[in-house]
Order: sequence, then C-alpha cells, then structure tokens
Amino acid sequence: MCINKEEGNYMENKTINGKVLMVIAPKDFRDEELFEPMAVFESNGLKVDVVSTKKGECVGMLGSKVYVNKTIYDINNIDDYDAIVIVGGIGSKEYLWNNTKLIELVKEFYDKGKVVAAICLSPVVLARAGVLKGKKATVFPAPEAIEELKKYGAIYEDKGVVVDGNVITAKSPDYARLFGLEVLKAIERLSR
Repeated sequence: MCINKEEGNYMENKTINGKVLMVIAPKDFRDEELFEPMAVFESNGLKVDVVSTKKGECVGMLGSKVYVNKTIYDINNIDDYDAIVIVGGIGSKEYLWNNTKLIELVKEFYDKGKVVAAICLSPVVLARAGVLKGKKATVFPAPEAIEELKKYGAIYEDKGVVVDGNVITAKSPDYARLFGLEVLKAIERLSR
C-alpha cells in the first residue's frame, strides 16, 4: 500500500488492474461525486464503466453532461467488475432508490465479496438491498435518508466516509475524493 506519511493519504501512483462500475441517475446526479472518484480510479489504472437507467445524455446537478452507452440492464456479468459505486445527487431518490435491477446488482456484488460503495443520497440503495444490515454507514444528512438507513438495520454514523468491510459510504460531495481513495484501497485489499 502506498501511504504518504506526511498527509496520511493514499498516494495515487500505483497501477491496479481491474474495473469499476459507476452508476449515475440520468438527471441530477452530483457531478463531483462522479468525476472525483473516477479520476482516482483511472489515475491508478482501473477502468471505469459509467452506466445509468437509460442510454444517452445524463445531466448532473451542476450541468455536467455525460453520454452513457450502457445501462444497468446491460450488466449481465458482474465478474467483469471489482466494485460498484453509486453516485448521489437529488436524482438518486427519483431514479435509483427504487430501481429493482440496481438493488439486485448491489446484492450480487455484495454476495460475491466485491466492493459495494455509495455516496450522498445513494447509500439508501445499499440499505434497500439489505447490505447495510448491522453495518456502519453514512448518508447525506437528510432526515428521510437517515431514516431509510436505520429502517433497514444500518448503524448510522454522522461521518464523512465510513468503511465497514467491503462496504463504503460517504455523506456528501465534500468527501468525493476521499470516498474514491477508500474504494481504491478496498479494491487493492481484495486484489491481493
């Protein structure tokens, strides 16, 4: 592991072979929560597939546009991936919270011992998939989101990033880069 002693941060200079599946809402995903972790992954040699619930142009809350040519419904072999990372933003509640295919994918990744991660409002998807039961987790501090985590058995912690085994959650775009680094560390741990 490459730890920078001065900063205590993970250094981005290691090449890890692998692939990350990043899921965004087709509208109103949080821009930094996609791009900052993606930059961490790609600068360390990981390939990233960005998918949504529909193909075409997806627009972030801050106006970023991302073209996706694959949807979550096209993901048939999760063995191609080391991690699933669900991006937050206000679109998460509308498009991702109740998506049965996404919930099914999260369960599959978790059951196969892969990294399962979500940021901002998206840890609710992990809760609804049943993977947060008895696990420490965080979420954007909206009362409804916190209640959802607790309802599904998560141990809610009001922290920036929470790691519990292979499950990583973060509470807001302020922690997007740190979230990406923690996902990277978890992937490296599993690839040993």
